Amino acid sequence: MSRDKTGAKPLSLCPMENLETIQSQLSQAFSDAYITLVPNSILGAQSSLLIDPVHAVKIANYLKTTPGLQFDYCSNVTGVDWLAKDITEPIPAGSAPGTVANLKRLHEGYLEAVYHLYSMQLGHGPLVLRLRTKNRTTDTTLPSLTPVWRSAEFQEREIYDLFGITFEGHPDLRRLLMWDEYKDFPMRKDYSEPDDYEWEPTAHGSILTKAQAHQKIPTQTTEVIV
Repeated sequence: MSRDKTGAKPLSLCPMENLETIQSQLSQAFSDAYITLVPNSILGAQSSLLIDPVHAVKIANYLKTTPGLQFDYCSNVTGVDWLAKDITEPIPAGSAPGTVANLKRLHEGYLEAVYHLYSMQLGHGPLVLRLRTKNRTTDTTLPSLTPVWRSAEFQEREIYDLFGITFEGHPDLRRLLMWDEYKDFPMRKDYSEPDDYEWEPTAHGSILTKAQAHQKIPTQTTEVIV
């Protein structure tokens, strides 16, 4: 395995053990930051690091510039929508016999931005980095990592457009695919297509059928003259 100019031994592709090493290194460099490993046990799947938004830009710069890491290329950024769900609480360890756990609690939904990082100089990666919003309704802001990796610019715009994450510090944050007046986010899991499309002034086919079902538009009939 080659070494960089500083003599540091670079990491190869990022299996779990190398990801744990990176997590430990980051935790030492940013002792007040939340950095946790998100395992993925599916065969061939990639585990990831979840970092708190407050320290995200500083951590990103560290990953890019630190010898032996040098993740200088962001190949892909994508959004994920996690809906709220009920979670059954386990019975705490050491509880008295017969203790009943809380049946369920609501785990609030949130949005994620997921970055795939590589080192072109050292030839290793990917390192999968996750940023998570507080919820998916009232607090959907994350720091932009475009100032660190310029290749993230259009992809953060796409996430803003389709998922509704606002990237603070982005140099040109505006919708990429939908028009400016559009109010919804088509990649969210609870998204419903509108019944009336601005580019479809005369509804027909499946669009007309859906409009009739939701808006109770009377079915048009054709009078036959005999």
